[in-house]
Amino acid sequence: MAVVDNSMSYSGARILLSRGNDEDAAINRKLPKELLLRIFSFLDVVSLCRCAQVSRAWNILALDGSNWQKIDLFDFQKDVEGPIIENISRRCGGFLRKLSLRGCQSIGDGSMKTLAHLCQNVEDLNLNACKKITDSTCHALSQHCSKLQRLNLDSCMLITDHSLKSVSDGCSNMTHLNISWCSNVTENGVEALARGCPKLKCFISKGCKQITSRAVICLARYCNNLEVINLGSTNIRDEAVQALAEKCPKLHYLCLSGCSSLTDPALIALAQQCTMLSTLEVAGCTQFTDAGFQALARSCRYLEKMDLDECVLITDATLIHLAMGCPRIEYLTLSHCELITDEGIRHLSMSPCAAENLTVLELDNCPLITDASLEHLTSCHNLQRVELYDCQLITRVGIKRLRNHLPNIKVHAYFAPVTPPPTGGASRQRYCRCCVIL
Repeated sequence: MAVVDNSMSYSGARILLSRGNDEDAAINRKLPKELLLRIFSFLDVVSLCRCAQVSRAWNILALDGSNWQKIDLFDFQKDVEGPIIENISRRCGGFLRKLSLRGCQSIGDGSMKTLAHLCQNVEDLNLNACKKITDSTCHALSQHCSKLQRLNLDSCMLITDHSLKSVSDGCSNMTHLNISWCSNVTENGVEALARGCPKLKCFISKGCKQITSRAVICLARYCNNLEVINLGSTNIRDEAVQALAEKCPKLHYLCLSGCSSLTDPALIALAQQCTMLSTLEVAGCTQFTDAGFQALARSCRYLEKMDLDECVLITDATLIHLAMGCPRIEYLTLSHCELITDEGIRHLSMSPCAAENLTVLELDNCPLITDASLEHLTSCHNLQRVELYDCQLITRVGIKRLRNHLPNIKVHAYFAPVTPPPTGGASRQRYCRCCVIL
């Protein structure tokens, strides 16, 4: 079957129907309606709407509910309002499986209640930044949409614990939930969710300040299948990470960035229990030391991405152990790790990961890094990007040498403008103009 171009325009479609009326057009006579319907199923929302304007026959085919199983209205986010969602709900009915209303800030509870009532087979619903959505929407979803598996409530700031209780009561098949920046959610909501949704695989709660260690321990106890967890900027302590490590052995993505109370025992627990870990983000965890990362490097050989931004206590010893124990690292952030030196970069550049996998290295605000590090990095043949902002010992000459060896690499650096020499004569002002104004 020929692939249908999603860029099909209204005028182009009209050409196909230019001879005779729409029922007698060549394409309608040659192809059965079932095949036309199958072709339409490959079109996006924009193309379907254009086809619906071509003729009465195509209008019926284009607006058939079977073509609207997956809908992403992000391109229309400035215009989409409640009545549009209600029309879509009536058109799709039980066919709708996946709907993204990301950024549709005009959508409210009324239209979402209609959708929940008419589209009871929906499995994936994205309400990211739908800021008018409240607990009423989640209550309606709980009542009518028992097949719901993925729900994104990121930045729905009116959501409270009542929503998580509703999800727990009516959506036991839930596998993916995002409640980032839902600041009204507390440990009580998370505990209710954990008890009712044992199939949960992905839990994202970045910026939920009221989520505590008690909530995470409960989550670990009831949701042993968790694979992806983001607890960034929450108020958790070591015991929460230790519980996750003990109860959730399938964990492969973990974000703890901004959890500044965590210490090395959290990393050691992950090293002992979560050997399949591939991504670890711990930016701003300022109490982690070389000892914690040494334990990780010994056990977690599948690590591919590590964000150690502002882990200010680590030294070259961490890089030495990562170089020896983690051959798959592709993305490594060491920004604001002010104790890292050229020696650490030398060991990293000699490692198996550097030779085969390392593609991104971020070294912003590492004051001890010099051009010697760039010389070491020339052996990293797959390196695509290096960040060097505010590395004051790096020079343009060093960057040029690196680019000579790796011509396709992107190097991001900043060099302050050269201060102009003082003007001659004795009439020079003691202060610059800015200082005089201030």
